[in-house]
Amino acid sequence: MTKRNRHMNYFFKYLFLFIGSILAAVGLEIFLIPNNIIDGGIVGISIMMSYLSNYPLGLFIFLLNIPFLILGYKHIGKTFVISTLFSITSLSVWVTILKPIPGLTEDLMLAAVFGGIIVGIGVGLIIRYGGSLDGTEIIAIILDKKTGFSVGEIVMFFNLFILTSAGLIFGWDKAMYSLIAYFIAFKMIDITIEGLEETKAVMVISERSELIAEKVMARLGRGVTFLNGKGGYSGEERAVLYLVVTRLEIAKLKNIIDEVDENAFVTISEVHEVMGGTVKKRAIH
Repeated sequence: MTKRNRHMNYFFKYLFLFIGSILAAVGLEIFLIPNNIIDGGIVGISIMMSYLSNYPLGLFIFLLNIPFLILGYKHIGKTFVISTLFSITSLSVWVTILKPIPGLTEDLMLAAVFGGIIVGIGVGLIIRYGGSLDGTEIIAIILDKKTGFSVGEIVMFFNLFILTSAGLIFGWDKAMYSLIAYFIAFKMIDITIEGLEETKAVMVISERSELIAEKVMARLGRGVTFLNGKGGYSGEERAVLYLVVTRLEIAKLKNIIDEVDENAFVTISEVHEVMGGTVKKRAIH
């Protein structure tokens, strides 16, 4: 990679981290916070502490994340911590800037839905480009290595505690709306990171693999890779087809395989991200 390309990559990385923090701030200050609906993690704790103390939300978001950033620097790495510090600082500034702007709606369901969507997109962008807004994710990554619990389970435990606290402070109806916002944000993070179009990896074992490959390339316009395989029972050498298709193409692919070899062995699995390659799309007929 040339020096110019490296600089461009850094520029776009921090641009999207900045955009993500703005979106997260908009979702919080324009939709969630005016209706006493909170987010999970350190942001949720900061919202409650700001409400109880009348100190600026941005101050709590920044200060409460500092201990986790120090832990992250020691256990995860400098690059991640720098990206996270940039994102947290940007969010802290933007929630302060947007504070005087009144909320767009007093309807709790609309606030939870649209706030969750916008926060989720913002956080998803930040995670996609190597940062984070939540110190609990850092501690979860560290604890994951030392306990039998996964990162997701540890984060969920923290958030259940935070949402319970929100019920005591804002009322249980607001806590339930907060849970709705959190769930929507969680799904939007996945969509932002992985994309709207689901991608599947397919492996096909067949005695007529070459003919299947020809039809797939002709009718789906997808490249196919041949892998060398050997039957564990029969000991026969056999070609294994590997290809990546979209969710919408799965049915067409199954039809092609059935036409050629209805006894073919097929496995289909989720693919979260595809990089490189020269997949060319043609008209499907």
